Amino acid sequence: MKIIVMGTGGVGGYYGGLLAREGNDVTFIARGAHLEAIRSKGLQVKSIHGDFTVSPAKATDKPAEAGIADLILFCTKTYSTEEAAQALLPAIGPQTAVLSLQNGVDSVERIGKIVGVEHVLGGATWLSSAVEAPGVIKQVSQFRRIVIGELNGARSERIQSIYEVLKSTGIDVEVSENILKVLWTKFVFISAASSLGSLTRLPIGEWRTAPETRQMVVSLMREVEALARAQGIALDEDAVQKSLDFIDASAPHIKASMQLDVENGRRTELESMVGVIGRKGRELGVPTPTADFVYASLLPIELKAVRGFSVAA
Repeated sequence: MKIIVMGTGGVGGYYGGLLAREGNDVTFIARGAHLEAIRSKGLQVKSIHGDFTVSPAKATDKPAEAGIADLILFCTKTYSTEEAAQALLPAIGPQTAVLSLQNGVDSVERIGKIVGVEHVLGGATWLSSAVEAPGVIKQVSQFRRIVIGELNGARSERIQSIYEVLKSTGIDVEVSENILKVLWTKFVFISAASSLGSLTRLPIGEWRTAPETRQMVVSLMREVEALARAQGIALDEDAVQKSLDFIDASAPHIKASMQLDVENGRRTELESMVGVIGRKGRELGVPTPTADFVYASLLPIELKAVRGFSVAA
């Protein structure tokens, strides 16, 4: 399968690396020193599931150079969604599928407005992986799971073919007939983990057991759950408990990707991970005091990072 990885960070680099190792024609979209390292030395993956290197690796900063793709893994940070979707237009043919593995709950809509919603599939992933150094991806979680689905719930020929190519890498893959439910169920977990990790700057094992902090986690999860139900998305009755169980079962050293960005002074996904909760809450008449507190607490850090990002750009 001819695949473009749009955004060769922790998620795109890891899954794209696995797909390339299985013999697929993979082009990695990257920038700067990361791009140059991939071009010169290949893409190195350090993983608890086994280390490997994709060499030589096809890499560019211009998606148009990759040609028309069968599948595009859309893995950029959410603040780059519109820009990345525009850059991908030359690589999208009549049969191209665009699978978003971004965080948050609004990526499908944002990408679809630019490339055409008929090309877009919903996707969610559970993975702890990051760029350790230029050209090097470090993956640290036992879990490496992807759930994909057509927006209309159909078990289409293209969703089946993508399922099979992903399954061949050894990761856990599922096809869902209700991908919006999956995205919001994941959001219950990831918004809370990103929020508390970013506030405390501690690994998950350090903040999940403090009773007062745990109550804050539950409050935030309940707000997300209420937003989903207000939109007619029927989450399981035990969605919050399962998210807490997932946090409790996670390796104690894990940190959310947004937290890593906060700690390193980088621009973050604050708007799509936390800010969106308050915005949708106001639209739907659902109170979101915990999310609003987290957002207000982290916003000055984000604004400082954005100023630095703008100067660097």
